[in-house]
Amino acid sequence: MYLIGIDVGGTFTDGTLIKSDTIVTSVKNPTDNTNIGSSLFKTLDQLLTNISDLNLIERVVMSTTAVTNLIATEKTEPTALVLLPGHGLPLSYYEIGDNCHFLQGAIDFRGNITEEISLSEIKDTIKDIKNQGIKRIAIAGKFSNRNNEHEVLVKELFATDYPKALVLISSEISNQLNFRRRAATTFFTALIYHEWQNFVEHVQKAVKSRGISAEVQVLKADGGTMPLEISRTLPCQTIYSGPAASTMGGVALTMDQENSVVIDIGGTTTDLSLVIEGEPLYASKGATINEHYTHVDAFSLTSLPIGGDSKIDFIDKGIEILNREDFALCFGGQHLTVTDVFNVSYDLKIGDYKKSIKALDDFASQHNSSSENLAQEVIDQVIGRLETAITNMFTKWEQEPAYKVWEVVNERKFKLHRIIGIGAASTAIVPVLAKRLGVEYFLNEHSQVANAIGTAVVRPTVNISLHVDTQNRFYTTHPSGQFGKIKNPAKFRLEDAKNLATEHLDSILKERNMANYEGEAVFYMEEQFNVIRGWDTTGKIFDIGIQVKPGFIPEFMGVK
Repeated sequence: MYLIGIDVGGTFTDGTLIKSDTIVTSVKNPTDNTNIGSSLFKTLDQLLTNISDLNLIERVVMSTTAVTNLIATEKTEPTALVLLPGHGLPLSYYEIGDNCHFLQGAIDFRGNITEEISLSEIKDTIKDIKNQGIKRIAIAGKFSNRNNEHEVLVKELFATDYPKALVLISSEISNQLNFRRRAATTFFTALIYHEWQNFVEHVQKAVKSRGISAEVQVLKADGGTMPLEISRTLPCQTIYSGPAASTMGGVALTMDQENSVVIDIGGTTTDLSLVIEGEPLYASKGATINEHYTHVDAFSLTSLPIGGDSKIDFIDKGIEILNREDFALCFGGQHLTVTDVFNVSYDLKIGDYKKSIKALDDFASQHNSSSENLAQEVIDQVIGRLETAITNMFTKWEQEPAYKVWEVVNERKFKLHRIIGIGAASTAIVPVLAKRLGVEYFLNEHSQVANAIGTAVVRPTVNISLHVDTQNRFYTTHPSGQFGKIKNPAKFRLEDAKNLATEHLDSILKERNMANYEGEAVFYMEEQFNVIRGWDTTGKIFDIGIQVKPGFIPEFMGVK
């Protein structure tokens, strides 16, 4: 059986075809960001030429920076955020984006309505948003994960008065505590919703037109996959799909217990992640998007706006490394880039090598310098920024409470053993960086397409959290946002809550053709609290978490 992994990056689209533990073939093509479909078609066709029977394809998995790049480049349509924050913190604390609206109405942490909403106020808000021509709306109410009555009513009024608008509510997107993160998750979901639908349709068209019957999965920010069709309603889960592919690719190529920094040097950005004893480090507070915490589970990542295609310029009598404008000159671009400089300095001979030489010589001549001096200045800047980013990663990790626990359990300080290089430019940059940091480095023939490899072999993940309030006789789930009634609340116990969470997880696993992972689910949270009134216990609150953890599919044991 064959596995196909495709990573659609901002600069290149990588693809790999794997059979057992052998990489049959890998390809790398420039990404046409004006026509993602063409990049997918080309990459997929090149991989399929190595398969005689398409029925032998077991799975197709995609990863992409499409969502990340949309938000980073601000190429999205205006989106309104409608909030029902209740009472407490100043309204300014909750503001996200340029079109934030606040409504009356409040629900307490038990799900009880403490302030009714104003229908006239909602209608005025809808009219205001409609007059501005904003067609994407995110609605979030504090404690709507306990009772979403207010959110649903506001959505229904939008459907009546503004039927052309896309309207999403937080209880169906996130459904967790922490109002600000839930609001942010819903806002960013609405922000990129239609663009993600377009990407999904491109992928489905590419697969269907080639006669592939295998289910298509997409890589999430937590290093696991979910069905592509399910991702239509949860596009924010793919926000750091590309960097997650880099991380899992680095782990897939090494498969050991070393402490590593995975560094993926792409054309537009450089992404770094930390691997501790062979396991990727997760962001303790969830993914951060435009400096807003969200409820998206993700690796702890650092992204720098510097890549192989970063433009080199001379500003105010000094060398500046700017954002990407085009491909490197050696790959048909119009400007001198970081790749061109390393191409010459380290005699890489990639692309049209002579163009890199000429461009660097011309640039040096224009600024009365030598090619060697200018190249060294660029190299020093690149390596310096990467070194600072890695140092800051360590500092951030050491400030986490989990680090203190790790120190106690392992009875030693954390020590970096190695840098794992990913991407075409890593062959030049990583050895220099590793020497500067005094550690080893890992590069091999598959490093340039490690994103696609990691994408192909990671397994599906599902995470369910359950909240039960026996006094109020209800339960809610995340991320499905289901509300249900509790039978026999007086006799409901912790084991009943765990069984209920397991039932919901098993239902999702069957729905996603993941029944074979039922036995691998583990509980990561089991909490129980008594509700006291006077001298009596009037009920119990349970919070249960159960998941199929990220990792690799069972048949993957490493790459030969």
